[in-house]
Amino acid sequence: MIANGSMLRTIGVICARAKRTPGDLTEGIAMKFDDSVRSVLKRKGTDIISVPPYAYVYDALREMADHDIGALLVMQDGNVLGMFSERDYARKVMLLGKSSLETSVREVMSPAALVSAGDSIDSCLHLMTSARVRYLAVMEGGALAGMVSIGDLVNWMISAQAETIEHLNHYIAAEYPG
Repeated sequence: MIANGSMLRTIGVICARAKRTPGDLTEGIAMKFDDSVRSVLKRKGTDIISVPPYAYVYDALREMADHDIGALLVMQDGNVLGMFSERDYARKVMLLGKSSLETSVREVMSPAALVSAGDSIDSCLHLMTSARVRYLAVMEGGALAGMVSIGDLVNWMISAQAETIEHLNHYIAAEYPG
């Protein structure tokens, strides 16, 4: 159940993740406040980092550190079973005195919050706030299309606001092209 263009390998899924700035996310893309999450995925990419449910927490943490990410999906046979994040590690492993070398991800993962690729960035930000999650798995046509973080969405919104302000400044100065 993996969308075309996604790259998925189970323990360890490998993908390079570059440090990005808000401007990097929007280079060459006209942005609007009502854009869909699909727009964010087109810019940031659809690579998926995942581990199987039987992986040890230590292995999941190693994958997260290797890719400089704060969460990964827990998947088996192409199906999303849940999500494992730094928050899960802190609250369900470290604070409870469990060993990351002996605890499986299945024991401490959280349910994955799923959205459609067509959902607006605004509605996704509201979902993240109300559900108190920082990551969303994005589905399209019943298949996994990618994953976005709250940072990805906030950076998109900041860049969209900056673009709108620039257009308004040009309009006020009678330089508006349209």
